[in-house]
Amino acid sequence: MYRTRHIAALAGLALLAACINVIPGVGPGTGPGAGPGVPVPAATATTAAELGVTRAAAPAQLALGQADAAAALEAFAGSCRFATTRADASGLTRPEDWADVCSAAPSWPRGDAPRFFATHFESVAVGGGTAFATGYFEPEILGSRTRRPGYDVPVYRMPPDLVRVWPEETPQSERTGQAPLGRLDARGRRVPYYTRAEIEDGALAGRGLELAYVADKVEFFFLQVQGSGRLITPEGEVVRIGYAGQNGHAYTGIGGLMRQRGLLGTGQGQYAGSMQGIMQYIRENPRDGNSLMRENASWVFFTELTGPNAAIGPLGSLGVPVRGESSVAVDPKFVPYGAPVFLNLDRAEANGLWIAQDTGGAIRGANRFDTFWGAGTRAREVAGGMSARGTAIVLLPKPAAARLLR
Repeated sequence: MYRTRHIAALAGLALLAACINVIPGVGPGTGPGAGPGVPVPAATATTAAELGVTRAAAPAQLALGQADAAAALEAFAGSCRFATTRADASGLTRPEDWADVCSAAPSWPRGDAPRFFATHFESVAVGGGTAFATGYFEPEILGSRTRRPGYDVPVYRMPPDLVRVWPEETPQSERTGQAPLGRLDARGRRVPYYTRAEIEDGALAGRGLELAYVADKVEFFFLQVQGSGRLITPEGEVVRIGYAGQNGHAYTGIGGLMRQRGLLGTGQGQYAGSMQGIMQYIRENPRDGNSLMRENASWVFFTELTGPNAAIGPLGSLGVPVRGESSVAVDPKFVPYGAPVFLNLDRAEANGLWIAQDTGGAIRGANRFDTFWGAGTRAREVAGGMSARGTAIVLLPKPAAARLLR
């Protein structure tokens, strides 16, 4: 059963905006704690520190609901190992800023969770705090560990010939960072890895890479988009699979392609702009729908998830399980991993406190969020149609906030 969020903002969006006091952000190249600087324009800022922060309504003013805050505290405690040991790409915090709050989190009474956030955090908005949120979930689809009638769509493990290697034509001076993914051909030259179409046509068949087989190609396509899921076998076994890697080809959102081509309507009409509408179009137009899916050349490889963490949820970018209605994907250059985020949106079910524990290829820039809803029918319905706008408040440990807002 999924809990209902009971967090309500102290006031509406207009009042919340009126409570924000603008404070200069950290200028480019100065780093957090180096003193106030000139905020970088949003269009060119590459981190939250460059973009600048504003003081927002204090956590005690946000009227945090008990159930929601308790769930967020549980999720937050799981992120502390990362927050206290890794550099923060957003430039807002340092590992030592999290020491006191993370020390207090494990033993703090869950029945008094709102006071935990009021005691240890201060609120800021990154840039203007104007937010956009979508949703993701953990799909449950029919699958089998072995191929059998009705189950013939392969789920592949990571192939050993998928490697990172520079193309010969790339000059040495440009070989910075990670080499692109690809494979070596018979002559030892780097070529792009197989596309979705090539894999579906059998490029990996017969190599023993099949982790499982699923019954529905369309459902599996969207499981790949989500990055993890559960396979329900005919015997009732639940096999949880998680992201292991990707073929190196850029992800193409087919919803965007459909919108460009006038195939998506608006509101609740036929083929409305939601996952459900996209799936309806593909099923009602199987030939064109299959071609549309192939335009997303990206292919995701999976591994089976086992152990105690698998009972909680799929693993997010921090290597800890993400929790339905508590974990949110962010751009870590604009929100510190592990930070609580208070969303006040025009979709009431998404309002409340979330913990930044994941990221995604489409989650880029300031105040862009992807809310995680868990598994099951409700999660699928809410996440599939989630498109919400409003404001976001990021809660920072008091040492970090004091440094940034002085």
